[in-house]
Amino acid sequence: MHSHHNGLKTAALLGLLTAIILGAGYWLGGSGGLVFAVFLSLALNAGSYFFSDKLALRAMRAQPVSEAEAPALYQMVRELATTAGQPMPRLYVSPTMQPNAFATGRNPEHAAVAVTTGITQMLSERELRAVIGHELSHVYNRDILISSVAGALAGIITSLAHLAIFLPLGGSDDDDSPNPASLLLMLILGPLAATIIQLAISRNREFQADADGATLTGDPLALASALEKIHYGAQRLPLPADNRITSAAHLMIANPFSARGVSKLFSTHPPMEQRVARLREQAGAIQYR
Repeated sequence: MHSHHNGLKTAALLGLLTAIILGAGYWLGGSGGLVFAVFLSLALNAGSYFFSDKLALRAMRAQPVSEAEAPALYQMVRELATTAGQPMPRLYVSPTMQPNAFATGRNPEHAAVAVTTGITQMLSERELRAVIGHELSHVYNRDILISSVAGALAGIITSLAHLAIFLPLGGSDDDDSPNPASLLLMLILGPLAATIIQLAISRNREFQADADGATLTGDPLALASALEKIHYGAQRLPLPADNRITSAAHLMIANPFSARGVSKLFSTHPPMEQRVARLREQAGAIQYR
């Protein structure tokens, strides 16, 4: 039930972002503004889609590991990929003591799974397997594509808001020029709405990967336990919020930054207690099936 609901919600949110772009593009520049908005959207989307893996791996200083260097990790990932009927992804380790993990790559054939040194030391084998299941689910659900599209669409809305600064204000001879009040609303509310929708999509995909990853491993409680440990470890060892890490944060299994106050509202991840509660509910459903 959660799975079907998550899919519909993601589609609706992406549709809403698109509608905002089409409306803003037309309002700002008629059909010319609309064509420009669509063109910009496609260009940005293509860039983020094809280079997401390189950027995220570089941000976390992740290095490729061979099977000889990490035999247990390879065996774990290969077993889950085989169960899912998918190819073996490339494996990376980030020399970071914060426990975290992420997957990237535009499809299963170009996928990469990265774990930090901290997560391999903190989790049991069963918990790490559950985390790998979560990350592989992101790849199989095409979440890199979905987040790239959402990011590009949100970027267009922000670009259109910036373009609005150069428009002639109402009061001129041109009846079609927007009035100052509506222009101000566009400048403030456009980017804010885009950010909120983009974050909602990101949180929604985390719930989906939790559910699908737990189904793949058949062990929702192991993922719940792993998430609690990761959350604790990430809060004790938050990463510096520099631009490169910030742009890769939505890919990680837990928010890598210190989440306090207002920043919680603008988190790319759902509250950890909600994720754990859903996984325990899923475990109960499996038990009584």
